[in-house]
Amino acid sequence: MQLDNYYSSQQWQKIQNFAANKPSPFLVVDLDRVEYKYQELQQSFPMANIFYAVKANPSTEIIQRLDKLDSSFDIASIYELDRVLACGISPDRISFGNTIKKAADVKYAYDKGIRLFVTDAQADLEQIAQHAPNSRVFVRVLVESGTTSDWPLSRKFGCDTQMAIDLMVKAEQLGLQPYGVSFHVGSQQNDVTVWRTALNTVKDVFDTLEHQHGIQLELINAGGGFPARYLADIDSIQDYANRIQCYIDECFDRKVTLFLEPGRSLVGDAGVLVSEIVLIANKSEQDEKRWIYTDVGVFNGLIETLGEMIKYPIYTPKMHNDAPKSDVVLAGPTCDSTDIMYEKIAYPLPQDLVMGDRLYWLSTGAYTTSYASVEFNGYPPLKTFYLE
Repeated sequence: MQLDNYYSSQQWQKIQNFAANKPSPFLVVDLDRVEYKYQELQQSFPMANIFYAVKANPSTEIIQRLDKLDSSFDIASIYELDRVLACGISPDRISFGNTIKKAADVKYAYDKGIRLFVTDAQADLEQIAQHAPNSRVFVRVLVESGTTSDWPLSRKFGCDTQMAIDLMVKAEQLGLQPYGVSFHVGSQQNDVTVWRTALNTVKDVFDTLEHQHGIQLELINAGGGFPARYLADIDSIQDYANRIQCYIDECFDRKVTLFLEPGRSLVGDAGVLVSEIVLIANKSEQDEKRWIYTDVGVFNGLIETLGEMIKYPIYTPKMHNDAPKSDVVLAGPTCDSTDIMYEKIAYPLPQDLVMGDRLYWLSTGAYTTSYASVEFNGYPPLKTFYLE
């Protein structure tokens, strides 16, 4: 693993200097890096409105930095809504992007000024109509993320094409504004062609509503899915943008509004999780594979290693080119057998590692602190520091 594939020497020195004397575990997030990733996405998709998916990292520091860049925000609960509003964000820059919500939550959001909601079920649509009258609604369609997404999305969200059409017709009958269609191709999506399939589904909904029901939709919400830089090579965001724009041009011969809801791709690369080796052990005298236990694990920041799906790059200062290495098992500190990050996937680390050495988990700015447990085994929430 080459550190310079992830951070410039200046960026890494900034993080190292800050982390030097602080007790682990903790997460360091470079806000300048978040700003760079936002501007990169904005330049690649100049035609898109960017709604940051707050769930990826709901810190006020990130929200405030993105606010300065005129980002909009996608929220999944009234708790995220309160946090975004507390940062001074205008409600017209916020989308309630969770299809699963209580009627009381819809009313609360509406009373706070939210007028943009997603739906994928008639019961949800009816409560939006009742508690958020005349709001704009977009329907989420079900698309397959295939095997090319590192964190696939299940059938929990979205509906099929015919139901999407029926819901938009029903929305108009209920006095709502049918606005568009959304989809999500799976988080950390490595195959841009999946967007083409999804956009063809969106086109079917658009065309049927326009030609058979006289409803002209405006919005394509292409969700998130853009990758952060983990172990595998990824295409540039500009490559994704070029292909996706081509797919949109193929499908639509009129102007449409494009929303994006990035989370991981904006904040993932900005974070470094600093941990310490607590124990190194073998399971028998004959077992040559080392088990390395760290003070951070599945329950306090690394839940996306479940199933070994997200493969974080790991750095140690002992990882120079001529250092002898061997594969290890990496596990966390808790009294739970699920707390194993990597056992099947080969992670070669230096053989001269000792207890007390530090491991740096790169590209950990997304879905670490927001997923961490509050008090499992008494461990406190993961500390996070934000560098200006």
